[in-house]
Amino acid sequence: MNQNAQIAPEAEQPFVSVTGGLSEESKLELLEYWRSITKRKWAILALGLAVALLAGAVVYSLTPVYRATTTVLIEQNKNKVLSIEDVYTGFSQEKEYYQTQVELMKSRDVASRVVRGMRLWSNPEFDPRKPDKSLLGQIKVALGIEAEETVWTEDKLVDVVVGRFSKQLFVEPIRLSQLVKVSFESEDKQLAPKIANAVADAYIMADREAKFKMTQQANTWLQDRTQGLREKLAASEQALQTYRDKQGIVNLSGSVQTMIGQQIGDVTQKLVEAKAHRAEAESAYRQMKTVKDGDYSTVPAVIHHPAVLEAKRAEGVASQKVAELQQRYGTEHPKMVQALSELKATRDNLTRQMQVVAESLSRDYESAVATEKALDGALNSARGTVQNVNRQEFQLGVLEREVASNKQLYDMFISRAKETHESTDLQSAVARIVDAAVIPRLPAKPNKSQVIGIALVLGLFAGVLISLLLDKLDNTVKGIEDAERRFHVPVLSALPELGSEVGKNAMTMFLHKPESHLAEAVRTARTGILLSDLDAKSRVIVVTSSIPNEGKTTITSNLALAHAQAKKTLLIDADMRRPQIAHRLELPPGVKGLSNLVAGTAALEECIHHVKGSSLTVMPVGDIPPNPLELLLSQRFRDTLEQLGNQYEIIFLDTPPVELVSDALVIAPLATSTLFVVRAMETPYPLVRKGLVRLQRAGGKVLGVVLNHLDFAKAQRYYGEYSGYGQKGYKYGYDYGYGYAQKETEKSVA
Repeated sequence: MNQNAQIAPEAEQPFVSVTGGLSEESKLELLEYWRSITKRKWAILALGLAVALLAGAVVYSLTPVYRATTTVLIEQNKNKVLSIEDVYTGFSQEKEYYQTQVELMKSRDVASRVVRGMRLWSNPEFDPRKPDKSLLGQIKVALGIEAEETVWTEDKLVDVVVGRFSKQLFVEPIRLSQLVKVSFESEDKQLAPKIANAVADAYIMADREAKFKMTQQANTWLQDRTQGLREKLAASEQALQTYRDKQGIVNLSGSVQTMIGQQIGDVTQKLVEAKAHRAEAESAYRQMKTVKDGDYSTVPAVIHHPAVLEAKRAEGVASQKVAELQQRYGTEHPKMVQALSELKATRDNLTRQMQVVAESLSRDYESAVATEKALDGALNSARGTVQNVNRQEFQLGVLEREVASNKQLYDMFISRAKETHESTDLQSAVARIVDAAVIPRLPAKPNKSQVIGIALVLGLFAGVLISLLLDKLDNTVKGIEDAERRFHVPVLSALPELGSEVGKNAMTMFLHKPESHLAEAVRTARTGILLSDLDAKSRVIVVTSSIPNEGKTTITSNLALAHAQAKKTLLIDADMRRPQIAHRLELPPGVKGLSNLVAGTAALEECIHHVKGSSLTVMPVGDIPPNPLELLLSQRFRDTLEQLGNQYEIIFLDTPPVELVSDALVIAPLATSTLFVVRAMETPYPLVRKGLVRLQRAGGKVLGVVLNHLDFAKAQRYYGEYSGYGQKGYKYGYDYGYGYAQKETEKSVA
């Protein structure tokens, strides 16, 4: 015992925190989840079966619904005889086209055709005139609320039935194909396939009628348009002919332009040649004008003229002959005279030829000038003619193009009108039935086995969730591992749960049943206590708990009996508010005890008593004081505790719970160590943590935790612990009876 311990205010006492004791709880591991499920497996299974049975009862009470399906093939632009849709739209997109057809199948028009054709309002399933047997209808009848009288016409019946009809109709396109499934659900297995097939037929008929109507409208429009085009074509042809007559055009389709073009080319060529000739003649003419005395021998055009050249050659020959004769004859020689005469004649001829050539060059120049002017005039005239022809051909081309355009448009409309008229009876449907609906053998819903199976799975799943939630909300201590993990203090032992038949014998069970599980657990706790402080001459051990009914008094008594076998042990009942030891150990009424010894009204020998069959000495409370806390805070109590420590090797003090009063917090600093009793699977661990912290702050040394009321079989089954314990112990416990009002008034001493 700490003999020099002094009571001090709580703030001045040394505080040693429990390492990690205040940390948040770690998340559950997979093993803990599995244990949570397995420990309630029968409850989870029962919940799943209950949900499945409930679902089965509901399912079997429902009216079966049958589903019949018709497969329809939608073909885009199948009819190539007539593409009349080109009159209205330039193109269509394939994906949008099929989606449009699916929506048309679900349209009100198709539904109305089926409802009217089959007169579905006469069928009990669709008849809106039958009495309302729904819950709301029955409530209205019970309350005496009468429905309004409705005058049912065929149109009104169709409107009401179509709404119900559309809810039972399903149109689903098959992906990556041109097939569409048309399904209908009905309580009548005979009616379902009839309606499914009727919907497909109504859609095909509606499409055929729409195409026929569109063709008729197109035919009428084409006829009206053709008449206008015919009149326009006749007017344009008449305008063309009038223009031709006015302009005197026989045919200007290219030949005149070619002829005039060729003529211009020829005139141009001749004009070029005439200009060249005129230039040459003009040059020779100008050279002649420079000659004086009629000597044209210096004019190249004259000198090089063939006649002049021939005359010069003859002159040369005559001159040569005269030269030859002069060497042999004289001037009077006849041959010489003749030769001279010939020479003179040739020279006269040369002069005459040169004059003739000169005169011809003048005439040639004048002729060249005249020819050039004539050709130039002809070229200008041809150009004017071409321009005139071009103007006429331009106007003629405009009129001819208008005639051709009107004629082409007229021919196209005539051809389209004939096609439309001839193909009126050839309109093919956009769809056809490839697989007609048949009478279903089994109902489509409710799928009883599927619903029951899903209900079973959902029930099991809900059970698992509830189990995990219960464990998540359960903040009690489950076992030794759980306690060590949450509190981070040693668990000295775990005592089994005792049965109710033990009764008062639980206080001395270690003595009377040494082979029991409780006795073995007490021995384990005794070993931990003895090994905790080997050098101490005497020990004062405080035993407390968080709340009443955790079994601390029973544990304290049995621990004291166990220690009494080897050491001189004293058991003190320090619970001066609800003492239990004297009563439960069957001590005589009115015996003296701790309060009398501290107050000095009784000697030590009068306050101690022996337990039969053991060497344990017990000191009960004695007379209950009116102010227990003041007695425990007194110096006389400290002196008494020190005096008893000198006489006994081990002293156990049974103190009140720390959550109710502060007695244990006052005594703990005076003791060697403190044992904290926790009731398994019942005491919340936050409460235990709080009590441990309060003891440490008050200066007490927590030796460890003793886990009480642990069902080993349940712990093994639920948490995988204590496989060595196979039997159930005995349950015990008494109502401590503390009022929580005392807690607030005495909290100041904590």
